[in-house]
Amino acid sequence: MTEPFQIYFAGDLFDHKDLIGNSLLRSYIEKISAGRYRCAMPQDLGEEIDPQGIRNRNFKEILESDLALFNFDGNELDSGTVAEFIFAKFMDVPSVIFRSDFRSSGDQGSTGDDWNLMLSFFPRTRSFQYNAMAWYKASKAEFGTDDAVIRDLYTKVATGIIQTLDEVRQEPSLMANHQIDPELIYQWAALVPGGHFTPDVSDKTYLRNLVLRKQKKGVL
Repeated sequence: MTEPFQIYFAGDLFDHKDLIGNSLLRSYIEKISAGRYRCAMPQDLGEEIDPQGIRNRNFKEILESDLALFNFDGNELDSGTVAEFIFAKFMDVPSVIFRSDFRSSGDQGSTGDDWNLMLSFFPRTRSFQYNAMAWYKASKAEFGTDDAVIRDLYTKVATGIIQTLDEVRQEPSLMANHQIDPELIYQWAALVPGGHFTPDVSDKTYLRNLVLRKQKKGVL
């Protein structure tokens, strides 16, 4: 079997709805993609007592991921998710934003994205957006039971996200297009977070192997 693409899955993880919803979506993505995509979620990445350790672990996962998936639900986006999105974009990680919130938010008017304009217009970034309330009501009317509704909704959402992941990873790397040495960018990224992040990932052999693996998969 071809090595799966590793996805960093970012979003809220602060209550039972977030935690279970993330876990369900992850399992449907992996199942429907037949293992083509594997998701790493911060809520399942082990225990870190120290806040800096949590931050460093998450940045390292983004650095190592082939693609990234960002949940942009809410009137105000989760600030941690926003920080992770920006880090991923400066690393040229192909990314998918998904939003199920039916409320209109942001500052881009009726034709723009439903989030702050500073998080739009990035290359190698696509969005999958749907109205969770409308989909829920339609599924509930058709299937009735909670188990059937969950299967129907998560199958539809996972299928849409997988299609969008397939599309975004076909877009060529910015670094390759502009003849920029990705090893230099990754060395810089290992320094930017500061603190104790650098010793873990600054080894040039580690970074070279990481770049080669991503290039072999066609994502860098």
